[in-house]
Amino acid sequence: MIDYSLMLESLSGEHIPLDTYKGRVLLVVNTASACGFTPQYEGLEQLYRSYSDQGFSILGFPCNQFGNQEARDAESIDAFCKSKYDVTFPIFAKTDVNGRKTHPLFASLKAEARGLLGSQSIKWNFTKFLVDRDGQVLRRYAPTITPGAIKKDIEGLLGI
Repeated sequence: MIDYSLMLESLSGEHIPLDTYKGRVLLVVNTASACGFTPQYEGLEQLYRSYSDQGFSILGFPCNQFGNQEARDAESIDAFCKSKYDVTFPIFAKTDVNGRKTHPLFASLKAEARGLLGSQSIKWNFTKFLVDRDGQVLRRYAPTITPGAIKKDIEGLLGI
């Protein structure tokens, strides 16, 4: 279960309590703007616009731990996401998802939804974690799994 007492930092440096999203179905994604999977922003935004009114949120966390594919600063990340993909779901400050400085949210996600062969580490950008309304981490999706392929799982949790 995720810890709703955690604080998240927005791209603008604002501190946002994770419990802002309590009771919502969440898709938590580590993102990057110079990755082969970056076009997934489009599919993520489509999911967000389709289901946000029904209790669904996407939380995007830019990460520069994979091939230096998110070298931009916060202002540039925000401008890129908005101008290139019209992203309206929350994008947070650059976040470490592996290593000594792993954000506690990702430590929890990785522990509860392990990857290939039971590994905890995240292997690349656009790894996605699906969390139910009660904070249970249900599933991890590899970067190659497109947002559209997750649609039925989200609809099931939303009761659609």
